[in-house]
Amino acid sequence: MNTTNPPSILILGGSGFVGRAVCEQLLREYGGGARLTVPTRRLPHAQAVQSLPGVTVVQADVHRDSDLQGLLPGHDVVINLVAILQGSESAFEQVHVALPRRLAAACQAAGVRRLIHISAIGADAAAPSRYLRSKGRGEQALREITSLELTLLRPSVIFGREDSFLNLFARLQALAPLMPLAGASARFQPVWVEDVARAVVACVRDRSSIGQTYELAGPTVATLAELVRLAGQVSGHPRPILPLPGPLAWLQAVAMELLPGVPLMSRDNLASMRVPNVAGGVLPGLETLGITPQSAAAVLPGYLAPGTGCARLERWRARARR
Repeated sequence: MNTTNPPSILILGGSGFVGRAVCEQLLREYGGGARLTVPTRRLPHAQAVQSLPGVTVVQADVHRDSDLQGLLPGHDVVINLVAILQGSESAFEQVHVALPRRLAAACQAAGVRRLIHISAIGADAAAPSRYLRSKGRGEQALREITSLELTLLRPSVIFGREDSFLNLFARLQALAPLMPLAGASARFQPVWVEDVARAVVACVRDRSSIGQTYELAGPTVATLAELVRLAGQVSGHPRPILPLPGPLAWLQAVAMELLPGVPLMSRDNLASMRVPNVAGGVLPGLETLGITPQSAAAVLPGYLAPGTGCARLERWRARARR
């Protein structure tokens, strides 16, 4: 594929945090000539990409076979970005295992061979957390369909302007005088969302990526405590960090799970953090795709520093000053 022959691409999860960046990078790459289809169950959730030229938003439920099968015809490439970070065993099974399996079968039936799938560093059917185990089983389900031209991308934790990771810790430090932190020593190699999106575009463009698994990681390995400290410093609200020992961390996670809404931290998150979220150095990475990764320290001041325009964080800052 090249810029003279723009592809038609179906992007599952295209209205989300990573999906928006992928849509924008694809449109830059192909000069608006690419035809991008983004399905969503709720049209208002796709407002961020609905106005982009070349993007068609359609109302569909990708977990329903009839909808999924109806979306595929006429597309050259499918990109699957659908994922959850919290949930029950059955929820992880539905999103990370059943959906990839059904997607692969639907691709086979529709004659769509090219599939780029976002997994995660540490994905393994024998991993200690439901999240990583389900990601590993999802990869296995896709590899079983040998007719697919499959590329797997395994990012570390992804940060960016609208992330739910570093933004969360910046907001918490805008309100709390102290940061009790579970998993403080867990190791991450955070990767910028724009670098992840560029990796997806590179795989769409370059057929040599077919059959490959790439680990997408930034240039710096840091503990969770170091990342939380960085978020506080850049956002203008540095707070002392209190690392919680294992039993207290577990109790904190249980308490958060009992609160309404999506928990800030769960026991499954703690289990995931037992596996270093860093590139192993064996699989190819961003550099192989021609991308020089950007560090969190270099990028964060552009959107977390006071007055740089993260609307939600500015509202939390204003509340904290009252």
